[in-house]
Amino acid sequence: MAVTELSTSCTETAICFRSSQLSLSSSSSSSRFSHHFRRSFRPPLPKTRSPTISCSVTSDQVQTQTPVQAESPKGKSECYGVFCLTYDLQAEEETKLWKKLINIAVSGAAGMISNHLLFKIASGEVFGPDQPVALKLLGSERSVQALEGVAMELEDSLFPLLREVSIGIDPYEVFQDAEWALLIGAKPRGPGMERADLLDINGQIFAEQGKALNACASPNVKVIVVGNPCNTNALICMKNAPNIPAKNFHALTRLDENRAKCQLALKAGVFYDQVSNMTIWGNHSTTQVPDFLNARIKGLPVKEVIKDHKWLEEEFTEKVQKRGGVLIQKWGRSSAASTAVSIVDGIKSLIIPTPEGDWFSSGVYTNGNSYGIAEDIVFSMPCRSKGDGDYELVKEVIFDDYLVKRIKKSEAELLAEKRCVAHLTGEGIGFCDLPGDTMLPGEM
Repeated sequence: MAVTELSTSCTETAICFRSSQLSLSSSSSSSRFSHHFRRSFRPPLPKTRSPTISCSVTSDQVQTQTPVQAESPKGKSECYGVFCLTYDLQAEEETKLWKKLINIAVSGAAGMISNHLLFKIASGEVFGPDQPVALKLLGSERSVQALEGVAMELEDSLFPLLREVSIGIDPYEVFQDAEWALLIGAKPRGPGMERADLLDINGQIFAEQGKALNACASPNVKVIVVGNPCNTNALICMKNAPNIPAKNFHALTRLDENRAKCQLALKAGVFYDQVSNMTIWGNHSTTQVPDFLNARIKGLPVKEVIKDHKWLEEEFTEKVQKRGGVLIQKWGRSSAASTAVSIVDGIKSLIIPTPEGDWFSSGVYTNGNSYGIAEDIVFSMPCRSKGDGDYELVKEVIFDDYLVKRIKKSEAELLAEKRCVAHLTGEGIGFCDLPGDTMLPGEM
């Protein structure tokens, strides 16, 4: 008789989700899997200590075991929730064919975007139906209880692929061994706040998170920065993580790409899946450039399908740039569900080969680009992937005066932002000379 004993590490916890036992009963048609989350309570920690949770729910890969009887949980911890029960897997092969577990860290994990995103990841929608995942959720001191609520909802959803949940407020602990880091948490721009102030406040957050990733994450961790201003935050994070390849850092501009595809599809009277080769150039701000010159509808250049070129240059571009603000006026809050969808799209674009002839947009490091864009900034450009987590920049794009002029405007803004945060990237004293107080998509 063999029993798999799983190690559990819970340090300074307010709440701990873990697996106490694992047993599999093999038969010709099914296997029995006992999966437990346990909850332990400890006295409140001193305020000077950071409450964190780091717990293991199961091993990287389930192996077939000799039939055993699950033992009763030992110790003072009481069993937590539905995972005290046993449930059936459809077939023994289901677990035998699962891949090695991957660690996914998410900051701002108690926020609205994460509330949509985490369940997509846990369900297998993002990384695949045979890919077990561990979610490592980062919050703040104010959001610890909310993080516990998130973990409870993840429990109640009964995701077989969700093997581990850990929560905490210290990035050095939460980012341990992370293979993907989705950095969503950031301070929103408040009334009267200058863009320079927002750059400094959020820049400090991403500088610290970059250092934590550099110290604790997997050496090849893929980082997607969502918190705004995401291009410059990604640059700051990258500069503070010199041991991680610069190519691994992305600023999310996929929502802008999706919005542009939607507007072109509406104008052309086609479904959105007929729109391809859409590029968002530049900054995730109102200087971004939705590229209709290289985009295609049903395989044809957009300008051949949509004859109203004035609409393309004026109304289309402005609609994409300001779509987030319009949504706030209608909805009363910034986009969350569509942002989560775009994060999923961005991840899939890196782990699934790009369809032949197509490409996708992502804010990436400009060093070595062939477009004439200034180096040492994070700039949204057209990318293509083989599905291995890496990407290459697309070569077969064309430019006209209209496109170049607008790309240069966004470039100038990002260079000014870079100067503004020089103190956070190790490049001297920050000096802010931003060319106009441009808005982020969604800012009021």
